[in-house]
Amino acid sequence: MQIPLEERPGAPGSDEERPGAPGSDARLNSMSLKERLRADLAHAIKARDEVRTATLRMALAAITTEEVSGATARTLTDEDIIKVLLRERKKRDEAAEAFAAAGRQDLADRERAEAEVIAAYLPEPLSDDELRAAVREAIAEVGAVPGPEGARFIGPVMKLLTARLSGRADGSRIAAEVRQQLAG
Repeated sequence: MQIPLEERPGAPGSDEERPGAPGSDARLNSMSLKERLRADLAHAIKARDEVRTATLRMALAAITTEEVSGATARTLTDEDIIKVLLRERKKRDEAAEAFAAAGRQDLADRERAEAEVIAAYLPEPLSDDELRAAVREAIAEVGAVPGPEGARFIGPVMKLLTARLSGRADGSRIAAEVRQQLAG
């Protein structure tokens, strides 16, 4: 007698937590982001989750394209993969807006669903309070002085924050907060 897929221990949709399952802390600590994407793709295929499967395949294709672009092939770090995923998520968000504006709500919904799948692999975005605190800390570290002279410190503060907050806050959001705090 064969056990139905959803009742098998560790199968997609089963209640039993398994190594490599979405949300598994053990997996998050031991696997690279690319390995995690591959494992989740296998689970999505088995679960016949069309949107998740297509999205993860697209993400892995974008990562592979990035790895082989340039003069020599290279292996991307998790930080590099996050940059690729951020770029792919932004594409999905822009496409959803364009489809919604054109009256194609079905396609806009599909793009939003893909963006949500990608978002699950990105770091948690900073709250407004966390962003303000990070900007205050960077301003103090650089020795910037808020006020009329503050504008000349925007570059050094942005350079510091862009490296620290990669993937957790949009650059335009960081820049707006830096300008506001340096203005005095």
